[in-house]
Amino acid sequence: MPRTQRNDNFIDKSFTVMADLILKVFPASKREKEAFAYYRDGMSAQADGEYAEALENYYEALTLEDDENDRSYILYNIGLIHASNGEHEKALEYYHQAIELNPRLPQAVNNIAVIFHYLGEKAQEEGKAEEAEALFEKAADYWKRAINLAPNNYIEAQNWLKTTGRSTMDVYF
Repeated sequence: MPRTQRNDNFIDKSFTVMADLILKVFPASKREKEAFAYYRDGMSAQADGEYAEALENYYEALTLEDDENDRSYILYNIGLIHASNGEHEKALEYYHQAIELNPRLPQAVNNIAVIFHYLGEKAQEEGKAEEAEALFEKAADYWKRAINLAPNNYIEAQNWLKTTGRSTMDVYF
């Protein structure tokens, strides 16, 4: 039974009913509708912390989805799961794939910066100052890109860029 038929709370059931209605009237091919159903089930499983199930659904959606924009969101969500599991290299791979398909996906660019910043902090804790600085510079580059894509977002990153002297811009938004 598909995950969306197992939802036991009102909001999930309501979302499922609305999504199913939209799918029925939306002018899309059977393949596109099936890809969306897998993506929707992946999001539901991911929200419940069922990452293995979410990944199965996302991978299936990828085999069916042809639209590059939609594929970018699937890849982004796969990256989120790997990042949540501490698999930073895998997460970076999926975020980069998502950006290749959709360069205007600021959340993927931001998450790359977050990973580089985290790795920079780890390197700093281990006394690897040069490595840490290189990772912080990568984080700064990606945060600048994310902020350029979404100027009203990432306020903490904007503050970090300014307080560390990695940005000379006075106002991003």
